[in-house]
Amino acid sequence: MPKSRIRKKSDYTPPATATAVRLSSGRSWIAPFMLALFLIGLVWIVVYYVTSAAWPISAIHNWNIVIGFAFIAGGFGVSTQWK
Repeated sequence: MPKSRIRKKSDYTPPATATAVRLSSGRSWIAPFMLALFLIGLVWIVVYYVTSAAWPISAIHNWNIVIGFAFIAGGFGVSTQWK
């Protein structure tokens, strides 16, 4: 019976180690903007209650609460873009 040839190359060659490249997403502004919207909404609502509806805009009465929650909702909307 004929004898098989011996391989000159090893069976497994480990892959070359590549340095990991961290790419910046360019979205470093999202987290501070999101937190700012949350805080503005919270402060808006707290100021409305503490001043007994005299501040921030007294003419719109309870719509101040809606404006505060709109800022907070905007913060949640921005948070969906955060990676």
